[in-house]
Amino acid sequence: MRAVVLPGIQQTLVVEDNYPDPVLRGGEGEIIEITACGVCHSDLHVVDGEFPSPLPLVLGHEVAGVHPELGPVLLYAPWGCGACPQCADGDEMICANSSEAGLFTNGGYCDRMFVPDRKYLAPLGDLDPITAAPLACGGLTAYRAVDHGRKALAPMQRQGRVLLIGVGGLGQYAIRYLRLLTDAKVIALDVAEDKRSRALEFGADEAIGPDEDIAPCDLIIDFIGSDTTLATAAGTVARKGMIIVVGLGGGQTNFGLGKVPPEARFMTSFWGTRQQMDDLLDLARREPSIMPSVETLPLTDAQHAHNRLREGQVAGRIVLIP
Repeated sequence: MRAVVLPGIQQTLVVEDNYPDPVLRGGEGEIIEITACGVCHSDLHVVDGEFPSPLPLVLGHEVAGVHPELGPVLLYAPWGCGACPQCADGDEMICANSSEAGLFTNGGYCDRMFVPDRKYLAPLGDLDPITAAPLACGGLTAYRAVDHGRKALAPMQRQGRVLLIGVGGLGQYAIRYLRLLTDAKVIALDVAEDKRSRALEFGADEAIGPDEDIAPCDLIIDFIGSDTTLATAAGTVARKGMIIVVGLGGGQTNFGLGKVPPEARFMTSFWGTRQQMDDLLDLARREPSIMPSVETLPLTDAQHAHNRLREGQVAGRIVLIP
């Protein structure tokens, strides 16, 4: 089969036309035919060696495919150990011994892939698999962060103020979710004017640059996670407000009693649960608008897709088609 392989850290992706077909392991598992695979910033983190990924590796974790019995499916890529407290709670994405497809085991930049258990395949039904593919990570990650946040907003007896820092692909999903699931006022912050314009098109109430003044916000979701954005979040969060960090920017902030407003809460949010994937797909069936248009490229253009993503030349999401 054809596969796109990362041979080593910071090396160019290689298209292999005769890569070995996946096989069942001891008669166990599933094989799916890949229909589409989204390109995610996490793929670039693997290329840069920021994860302890075993290389060479077939990347790709935003996978839509076809199962011989289930039909069109979306892949849930975080595969937990099944024996730890996190897995018992359904939080396989934070299992210490998980093996995420495309990050730590072969993923979907190929024609076919192995999946260890049918439970990791979510039937898509009539949803378009190409536009649905980015929901597997980008969409699901934003959904979990918003889900954390809307629970924090729920007790308020007034309209909450939400600040989204970074309104690229994940931030654009978050705007849609907040519009559908809350009555919050949504403020989008980004350094890029074009992203601020798109944020307003997607439903943000305001779109601002990093130098503008911001009134205190009850919920802040930081999709960047740098020192600068965390400082902005810490300086903007309201009393009893919540900051949720999603971005892998490697930043830190000074947190402690007296360092931030009283009872402000800081937390991280990572990917999403298998149940939340089902919930998100149900939402997509009711509200197809949460699936933005995507740009498709052939699988053989994976390196070109990576280059564009790294250079900030992607408006939404790129999906590779085998």
